[in-house]
Amino acid sequence: MPFEWFVAIRYLRAGRAQTALILGGTTMGVAVLVFLTALISGLQRSLIAQTLSSQSHILVKAPEREARSLPLAAGTAADRVEKTPDRIRSIEQWQQVLASIERMPGVVAATPTAAGSAFASRGEASKSVAVRGVDDQSFARVIEIVPKMRAGTFRLEGTTAVIGGVLAADLGVGVGDKIRLATPEGRGDVFTVAGVFDLGNKDVNQRWVLVPLRSAQTMLDLAGGATTIEVKVDDVFAAERMAQEIQRSQALQADSWMKLNEQLLVALRSQSASSWMIQVLVVVAVALGIASVLGVSVIQKSREIGIMRASGTSRGTIQRIFLLEGAIVGALGAVTGGLAGTAFALAFANLATSPNGEPIFPVDLTPGLFLAASLVAIVTGTVAAWFPASRAAKLDPAVVIRYG
Repeated sequence: MPFEWFVAIRYLRAGRAQTALILGGTTMGVAVLVFLTALISGLQRSLIAQTLSSQSHILVKAPEREARSLPLAAGTAADRVEKTPDRIRSIEQWQQVLASIERMPGVVAATPTAAGSAFASRGEASKSVAVRGVDDQSFARVIEIVPKMRAGTFRLEGTTAVIGGVLAADLGVGVGDKIRLATPEGRGDVFTVAGVFDLGNKDVNQRWVLVPLRSAQTMLDLAGGATTIEVKVDDVFAAERMAQEIQRSQALQADSWMKLNEQLLVALRSQSASSWMIQVLVVVAVALGIASVLGVSVIQKSREIGIMRASGTSRGTIQRIFLLEGAIVGALGAVTGGLAGTAFALAFANLATSPNGEPIFPVDLTPGLFLAASLVAIVTGTVAAWFPASRAAKLDPAVVIRYG
């Protein structure tokens, strides 16, 4: 065993109380880092997953029509600006646009949608709904709806429909029952319920009615058109950049989920900033604790240090001994703190669960988290030991031996 390692371990064993003190502080610091990071990351991942459970990463649609100016009567100060009446608009040559988007790097899937408002009725019950005509195969690749089917199957052909669980309860229908869909203009048809889904969003479960794309085109008088193209990308945080690229290349309006959920992103950034601030304060507290305890250790062992210096031990060796003490404490604290933080995180996640058994406060424990926490602990321990190590290396052997 190298001389520096032998002396560093001996000093740690000799000062059991001091070693236990700094090891306990490092353990708690690493535990807080692991617990807090796992909790914040888990909550953010859960929020993003819930947001995107019923929403595509990018929504492409025809650009908004500009308001037009209407001349007023003579003698008025200015023309009157009137917005063009809203109506369902199809994307021009949407098949070519869809094919172009699917070829873009980073795009996982894309699907056309014909969407509009309608009324769903069965017997005396009637509800205002959002009709979405989709291609079931491509739609299932954009929105993961198949695992969230609560009854029936996600199959759209002919005059079948798939509806949300809340809407099914409101209308009193189940798989195999028939409902009538009618637009405000009076166009409509009777559909057979092929499945009931639960996307984790009450508004979606209460309003969405998914029907075959061709049926929606006929009902909404779109003549083979598509009102939107929904896109899924491989990196959800690159959605805004890709939306801007689609908007530039296709001359269409493309909104990413990040733009449509700006308040959520602000909340996530605030969470991350708060987490980083707490972690920095924890690291500083651990570093000060290690530095103060090792500083006391240098004073207590000044005579031994003087003897080693007098016997030919170099200043660099003395310095490395105390740096190794800090690194060893950081490494041991990383192991014990990682285990403690994991235990805290799992216990907290199991405190409360949803009706389906999933934790309300999910945690995200990954190998990268433990690696980062261990690296922080070792670096913090080494850096914190720098001042005591430098002080020990500068001790005058003649002075400390005589007066120590």
